[in-house]
Amino acid sequence: MKIDLHSHTFCSDGVLSPTELVIRAVDKGVDALAITDHDTVAGLAEAKESISKQQLPLQLINGVEISTSWQNFEIHIVGLNIDPTNACFLQQLASQQQRRLERAEEMARRLAKSNIPDVLPAVLALANGAALTRTHFARHLVNIGQASSMNNVFKKFLGRGKIGYVPNSWVEMAQAVQWIQAAGGEAVLAHPLKYKINTKWLKRLLADFAAAKGDAVEIISPQQTPQQRRDLWALCQQHGFSASVGSDFHQPTTWNELGKNLYLPDDVLPVWHHWPLAQTAKGNLSN
Repeated sequence: MKIDLHSHTFCSDGVLSPTELVIRAVDKGVDALAITDHDTVAGLAEAKESISKQQLPLQLINGVEISTSWQNFEIHIVGLNIDPTNACFLQQLASQQQRRLERAEEMARRLAKSNIPDVLPAVLALANGAALTRTHFARHLVNIGQASSMNNVFKKFLGRGKIGYVPNSWVEMAQAVQWIQAAGGEAVLAHPLKYKINTKWLKRLLADFAAAKGDAVEIISPQQTPQQRRDLWALCQQHGFSASVGSDFHQPTTWNELGKNLYLPDDVLPVWHHWPLAQTAKGNLSN
């Protein structure tokens, strides 16, 4: 059974619609998919409806990815099996959306001072109601010829210390864990090797995530080595975490795909071990 618990639609910074995403997941042999857009659950209803109408052989896991603040780092926490109709949770996500808008406004002001005007209206049009991210800014700056690629945008304009960089004001990591669990979900530390922190800080992050009563860690992500997966699992065992897997899919690329290489070693406890799908998954994933 192939499971992917981290993916995005155009409701945040992905490029596919929820319908397109679930169809692609089936085409790639995925059996269970979590849609985890940034600070929004807006794509879940369409995805569920599409699966039902087209009778797709896909189990949808209601998810979200919350941007949080920890020790001046931006840390992402995935929520799995959340209740997307929980009124309190929706209000909390709305507060994150307001933070995103305020950050976007300040980014646009800073870019305007560097002779790149009228960025915010263009970015809002590009997002088309989706959760605003720096990716939308990057796409716009590439479109208008300010950079040759998305990566180049971050190097020139949006990375830490650059002219368009604005520090985040996200919810604290421990509070986001509480939000997710109060909405019936499980809190997963997303892609821990992407934060560009050394081993000492990584251990500290996992310790604080454990103190916040987090549930699992995403130990399987694209382009990890087998040794990195083993090392992450060893750290998880120290804190009693289960393991999650996710492609962090945003768009079709040559280096990442839904469900690709998301396999767990036999001795790893998956986050879904107590879910209804566990009986068929048997704790393992196919390539």
